[in-house]
Amino acid sequence: MPRPRAVLIWIAVATALLVPFGFAVSSPLLQWRDPVYIGSGIAGVMAMGLLLMQPLLVGGYLPGFKGISGRRLHRGVGALLVGLVIIHVAGLWMTSPPDVIDALLFMSPTPFSIWGVIAMWAVFAAALIGALRHRMGQRLRLWRVLHTSFVSIIAIGTALHVLQIDGTMEPISKALLTALVLGVLMRVIFDRRIWVHFPLVRRK
Repeated sequence: MPRPRAVLIWIAVATALLVPFGFAVSSPLLQWRDPVYIGSGIAGVMAMGLLLMQPLLVGGYLPGFKGISGRRLHRGVGALLVGLVIIHVAGLWMTSPPDVIDALLFMSPTPFSIWGVIAMWAVFAAALIGALRHRMGQRLRLWRVLHTSFVSIIAIGTALHVLQIDGTMEPISKALLTALVLGVLMRVIFDRRIWVHFPLVRRK
């Protein structure tokens, strides 16, 4: 890839990640908040950014990270994503245990909490499926469909979770980031033809 194009791609990705993050950390809603609450919120914003990185790595769209190097970084980012989700939920638990319990039991009166929990469990499931890839042997196509299914639930659940929250993330920048996450994921699914190559899907 020509160097100018590669530089432009990285600038675009950095902008998509840093602008929402910058608005979030400078939000006036963080004033007088507990440090644990702030750390939990920042972890959630960072996790949202990693959701954009993952399909970009899988699709080989990031200069310098294609093939084996891209897959290795994808696994590393996936592990970091799991860690950030745990930090996010643990921080919320420390600041308001009843709200987290209601959300985990799907009894929360706020829909965004329910979608957040769905996305959380999908993150753990996708990570588990990812760790089992080499044990599935010849069933690689099945593995791809399962992994992609959980990733799709993560993206949709997170989008609904983030967009319904009137919180530290600035509305326009978080909407654009959400659109990018969903758009890039759909592009990767289309490019890699995940569903077409699944044995249970018959071509007409």
